[in-house]
Amino acid sequence: MIKKSTIKLILVGGAIGVSACTNNYIDYNTNPYEATKDQMNADGYIWRSALVNMQGYVVPAEPNTLQYTDCLLGGTYGGYLGESKANDWNNRFSTYNPSQAWIGVLYNDIIPKVLPSLSQIEVNTTDEVPLAVAQIVKVAALHRITDTYGPIPYSQLGADGKLAAPFDSQQDVYTNMIKDLDNAINILTAKQTNTFNPDADKVYGGNVVKWIKFANSLKLRLAMRMVYTNYNVDGKTPQTIAEEAVKHEIGVMTSNDDNAMFTPNENPFYKTNYEYSDYRVAADIMSYMKGYQDPRMEKYFTKSTFADKDYHGIRIGTGVLTNSEMSHSYSNMQTTLNSKLMWMNAAEVAFLEAEGALRGWDMKGGDAKSYYQKGITLSFEQWGASITDSYFTSQNKPQIYKDPAETFSYTGSVSDITVKWKEISGFDEENLERIITQKWIANFPLGMESWAEFRRTGYPKLMEVDKNLGTDITQGKFARRLSYPQDEYRNNGDNMPKALEYLNGADKMSTHVWWDCNPRLTEE
Repeated sequence: MIKKSTIKLILVGGAIGVSACTNNYIDYNTNPYEATKDQMNADGYIWRSALVNMQGYVVPAEPNTLQYTDCLLGGTYGGYLGESKANDWNNRFSTYNPSQAWIGVLYNDIIPKVLPSLSQIEVNTTDEVPLAVAQIVKVAALHRITDTYGPIPYSQLGADGKLAAPFDSQQDVYTNMIKDLDNAINILTAKQTNTFNPDADKVYGGNVVKWIKFANSLKLRLAMRMVYTNYNVDGKTPQTIAEEAVKHEIGVMTSNDDNAMFTPNENPFYKTNYEYSDYRVAADIMSYMKGYQDPRMEKYFTKSTFADKDYHGIRIGTGVLTNSEMSHSYSNMQTTLNSKLMWMNAAEVAFLEAEGALRGWDMKGGDAKSYYQKGITLSFEQWGASITDSYFTSQNKPQIYKDPAETFSYTGSVSDITVKWKEISGFDEENLERIITQKWIANFPLGMESWAEFRRTGYPKLMEVDKNLGTDITQGKFARRLSYPQDEYRNNGDNMPKALEYLNGADKMSTHVWWDCNPRLTEE
């Protein structure tokens, strides 16, 4: 009896003890110095941080990512940059034999960063304004990925951003991107007098009208990308989409105050240029600008350290270099650690409008020549360079490239296009070349965009790479896309057959993506 009573007392006492502990569990086991989720999000900290993070992956602000995406890939294929580092990189984008590690950076590093941040915003705020801005940022980041590879997962991507998801055809990706932009534009237009927390917006400081202009400008860019396709979805064609963007009540970028850019912690182009020393300015853009005697050269480039101390670019695709001193003698980018990082500028928009007008589209009544000259003027203003009427009437042509090291010269002139507008009515291919060439100069150093436009139009005319060490691309031709990384075959194997079906060609660098169907270039 005594034994049973003792056991009961122990059990009751234990229960009381446990009850006492659990009643005070939160008090005793909560770190008083650690903010709770509710406290962190009291002023929108979680969604603000997520939106700032998303903005860092449109043109990557992180130097190691940008090194691959916008320098070694976009910079070389876009005709802006040539590798100059004396090293043992035997597999490169510029020689058409990139390694698997290089191929996968853009694909594997951007979507898994952007989508989880987007999800954090959607979960932690009901404010339609930052939600709409986040959709615009998503499109700005992901359109560069579909332009590079072709079909990608888009409509069924999960909140975690994992790439093991079904693919969309590139046409469907573009359709969904246009819809995402339209939804965001509609929301922001209805709330155009609003602002949102500037701490969440490195680009426009919470200015809703500026975001509407950027979204419409991005919509115009995407519409023009599809111009050679037979796109017609729900009665919308590239022309009608472009006209919607331009004629919207707020419209597109019109001045350099509208430019989409921000100051990162450290400018990644500076880091890769001056600390990594991976590349120098390409012979391609240098040949055009020297031939035109373009005053923007001193804003874009440093002078070389060759004997003549002039501006000199390096050929793209030189392969493994052994003379570091010589390879670093070429002109460098003119940039600083505090330089702004650009996504899109008003000059590009004016050139898009010029092309639209050239094609007979209604760009709010403007004509192609006026928009063309406006684009040039905006670019000069952006860079603080002086312009006179003599630039518009110049008959100068791109310079024949002669390598100061006498190693990588190029035979003949890459193009004979002048700045001066050809006075002719209707569409003219020569004037299209003028528009795209000047847009290319104005977009420096946005190589990913320039590579896309080069594939779409064939302009500007670029030099073939010095050394073609790949097996996909015929000598004298150019890369049309990147192959999917092998990781995608391993991790998303069930969906890869559909991706290849949508691609409508072999998974090679020579295969054209859907919008790359200019009849002049189908054999490229």
